[in-house]
Order: sequence, then structure tokens, then C-alpha cells
Amino acid sequence: MIDGLLFDKDGTLFDFRLSWGGWAAGFLTSVARDEAHATRMAQAIGYDLAARDFAPDSPVIAGTAAQIAVSLLPELPGYTLDDLTDLINDTAGTAPMAEAVPLRPLLTGLRERGMRLGVATNDSEAPARRHLQAHGITGLFDYIVGYDSGHGAKPGPGMCLGFLHAFGLPPGRTAMVGDSLHDLHAGRAAGMRTIAVLTGVAAAATLAPHADVVLPDIGAIPGWLAQLPG
Repeated sequence: MIDGLLFDKDGTLFDFRLSWGGWAAGFLTSVARDEAHATRMAQAIGYDLAARDFAPDSPVIAGTAAQIAVSLLPELPGYTLDDLTDLINDTAGTAPMAEAVPLRPLLTGLRERGMRLGVATNDSEAPARRHLQAHGITGLFDYIVGYDSGHGAKPGPGMCLGFLHAFGLPPGRTAMVGDSLHDLHAGRAAGMRTIAVLTGVAAAATLAPHADVVLPDIGAIPGWLAQLPG
């Protein structure tokens, strides 16, 4: 009953806290004048420097690099918005990502079922591709887009609609897989089924009203597929 799966990247393919907690601490330290300045910038993006954790409304979770830059810009008057966005993208592209589950065997198994697989992230496309390449999984995806790829950002449906149109996939036989409300709202707006996972920051109670199913991680997808009729 499912012909295609479109994955969010951060918090879905990769565990969010493990992947981005360290990046945020390193980035803020590198641009801060002192510890107090780093703390103010951390507060601006909903990040706890001591705990290396994010508030549920942090723009780092589901926002774009430009949105993160907008939050930080008042604390960094020496930067333009474009310069700060570029710096975020450059450093994000080298951030080490922690796989939520072993990705290559999971994705290979899904492809062997004849499924189309894609990635739709509010990250920029270039660093997203670097993350996938670092884990040797770029070639397992038929479609990879970021917020700057021409389809708009989530929660808008553009990236999801692009996936459907690229391969002629029926929305009802395609699922958007993500860890945030942005992901689920984008999928629903495109008429797709929605799968929520708990490898991000959002709780199951927050995601459940907007998802067809809530799974602990994407490793549970094959089991869920096996229970579908047909």
C-alpha cells in the first residue's frame, strides 16, 4: 500500500540531539566574544549550552539556516544575514551525524521492495548531501531536496509535491516520515500519509494527532508496512 517514502533528515534519518547538540555548542563558541555572549546566543535559538539540548520551539529543530541566522543576527552585528547564513551552512555541512538506526541496510531493504525513497529537509541541499555522502547512502535516494532547492520550506507542501510529481506517485500510497510538526503538516498538505518518529525533540503526544502512526524510529517502518492491508 506504500509506493514511496519521503524522509526528513535531522531527527529522522539522524538522531537530532546526538547530531546537532555538539554542533550548536561548537558553532556558538566559535562566534562568541565570551561565555556570556555564547549564553545569550544559545537562548536566542532555544539551546541549553550546559545540557546540550534544545527547547521544543528552537529554530534549529525544523527551521532553515536563514531562520537560525535571523535569530542570531541581533547578537552578531558584524555579520550580514547572508554571511551568517553561509557560515551556518558551511559549518553544518561538516557536523558529524549520528544515524538513528543503521541506515544502509534499512534503506536497501526498502528499495528492494520497489519503493521510491527521498529526502526533504529544511537544511540547505548542499550540506544535506554532504551528510548523506558521509554515510554512504546518497545513491539509495531517488530525490534529495533542501529548503533552497526551489520547492520552498516545510511546513509548506512544495517538497512533498515535488516528490510525488517527479515519480507519478499517488499521495495516498506515499508517506512523509518526520520528527516534527513541520514534517507532518507538509505531508498532510500534500495529501500524503504521515509517519512520526521519536528521534527528534517532539514528544509522541505532540505528534500523534497529525500522524497515521507514531514509531520509535525509522527502523520500525518495515514492521509497520507488514501490517498494512495488501
